[in-house]
Amino acid sequence: MLTTRFVTGAPNWLDLGTPDIEGAGSFYGGLFGWRFQPGGPETGGYGLFQLDGKTVAGGMQTTEEQGPPSWTVYFQTPDADATAKAAEQAHGSVLVQPMDVMDLGRMVILADKAGVSFGLWQPGTNKGLDLVQEPGSLCWLELYTPDVPAAAGFYNATLGMETFALDFYGGTYTTFSPGGQGEDAMFGGVVDKADDPAEAQGPPYWLPYFEVTDTDATVAKAQELGGTVRMPATDLPDVGRIAKLTDPYGARFAVIKSAPAQS
Repeated sequence: MLTTRFVTGAPNWLDLGTPDIEGAGSFYGGLFGWRFQPGGPETGGYGLFQLDGKTVAGGMQTTEEQGPPSWTVYFQTPDADATAKAAEQAHGSVLVQPMDVMDLGRMVILADKAGVSFGLWQPGTNKGLDLVQEPGSLCWLELYTPDVPAAAGFYNATLGMETFALDFYGGTYTTFSPGGQGEDAMFGGVVDKADDPAEAQGPPYWLPYFEVTDTDATVAKAQELGGTVRMPATDLPDVGRIAKLTDPYGARFAVIKSAPAQS
């Protein structure tokens, strides 16, 4: 499961790029109870989404030239520069060169072999998200890609991630875990986008899931706040009730009320 005990290859940060950070703050505030805390001039407009004083994501206003509105996931690394080089050697690419973010840490934005963007975060004084797995916070990730084995190989070569194949209702669901941490540390899945009607036509990407207390109520609230439904609330036995949404500006995300843990 996803925790804040961050290790190499684990997701440790998440942020939103949007053309209207105030509007996005209002949307996610109404949906999850978040408050957006803008940073000072030294942050270039970058701020923090917080829930009860705990950071659940970052966010900033972006331009069309910087790409479409989207969520970006970051993975922990002890050396952003070396990991960026490993990504290039694994046939990925560097989109934003490694750079220091004050004394908070060092970041880089990469693209995997299929062109999916993601970030690296080498912690400084900012170790990562304060809250995960709880209602209103990140609880799972899914990578939609045209080639599952190629993606698994890329993230293993770049970050040491391991994959595990789980039997899932007549098929196989491939999960990611940080290297050496075993199945209990799995934080996400990787799916052939052609196998999912909601994803088949779109580009490959990382999809964040946020835990909620009531999936149907969250979907209704998202629509009321100007969001759209990409996949209606759906039960997955032993997993939970999920839905896929976009915010009013087009950033994609999913919500889940997780099923109780099996004893």
